[in-house]
Amino acid sequence: MDKDTIISVKDLHVKFTLRGAVLNVIRGISLDIHQGESIAIVGESGSGKSVFTKTFLGMLDSNGYVDSGEILFRTDDSGSDESIVDLAKFKTEKEWLTIRGRQIAMVMQDPMTSLNPLRTIGKQLEETVLLHHKGMSKEDAHKRAVQLLTDVGINEPERRCKQYPHEFSGGMRQRVVIAIALACDPRVLICDEPTTALDVTIQAQILKLIHELQQKLNLTTIYITHDLGVVANVADRIAVMYAGDIIEVGDVNEIFYQPCHPYTWALLSSLPQLGIKGEDLYSIAGTPPNLQMEIKGDAFAPRNPYALKIDYLERPPFFDVSPTHKVRTWLKDPRAPQVEPPETVSRLGEGRL
Repeated sequence: MDKDTIISVKDLHVKFTLRGAVLNVIRGISLDIHQGESIAIVGESGSGKSVFTKTFLGMLDSNGYVDSGEILFRTDDSGSDESIVDLAKFKTEKEWLTIRGRQIAMVMQDPMTSLNPLRTIGKQLEETVLLHHKGMSKEDAHKRAVQLLTDVGINEPERRCKQYPHEFSGGMRQRVVIAIALACDPRVLICDEPTTALDVTIQAQILKLIHELQQKLNLTTIYITHDLGVVANVADRIAVMYAGDIIEVGDVNEIFYQPCHPYTWALLSSLPQLGIKGEDLYSIAGTPPNLQMEIKGDAFAPRNPYALKIDYLERPPFFDVSPTHKVRTWLKDPRAPQVEPPETVSRLGEGRL
């Protein structure tokens, strides 16, 4: 594990039991996340994005479990091997409380359901601070709550501490949820669809806020989203997920301007801002695979108009496109035929949109 790597996932398999059946939800993911970077994990709903990151916090549903693999996490900046723990081996809530909130925190998808409607904003912030800072006085916890609201851009924090969630707008509630996540000075912040149900101008404000906090606090930020457009201006790297597997990863420019996997082509082609006036918006044909069934070959093959025969037989390995860009598709095999990306993706890469 390199010294600049804060999380190293190695061959992770996560399964769920459902009505007597076993679902293979995460299928052998390996990914390194670097200290201080902003990485976005993108893919369709149901691709396993949230499940993948919930394994970092011990927040899987009761019927889910890590079947095999490693989740190595560096708990401090010493660079020593003694600071590395394997989260995949954690079993008890006592173990997880040393990580959850203190080291890795999550901004949940829906701020309204993340907040208790019967408690004031201040009490909810103070509760989080006191939980992780044993011995802190209630007065100091209140001061910390006020400072957190100030940090996330909420005016009149003293007055706002006495109000309830329903008295806040959607954007302000999202800021409160971010404040709660930052209450214990975590090293990693996971943002699960942080702009869901917010209008476009508020989305931009929230993304800008998270980016500014990342720079100020030297956070490692993980975005989870199905919308590539949301992370275009805030992510350093993008990992594309499909059917519980990462199929392409690279820096933001490589994924947007030099994508190599047909699924990434399809996601980019689906962006509304890339549509042509008078023409139907692109949509990906078919449906994702049933995770109860064994997946042979490339999981995207049945929906892939560029699929090769081998795609139905063998899972492709990762091919290196550049030192920072790799992709899991047989199209990058030297023996594969030359296939050009769709016109929309080509025009995006050439800056002709």
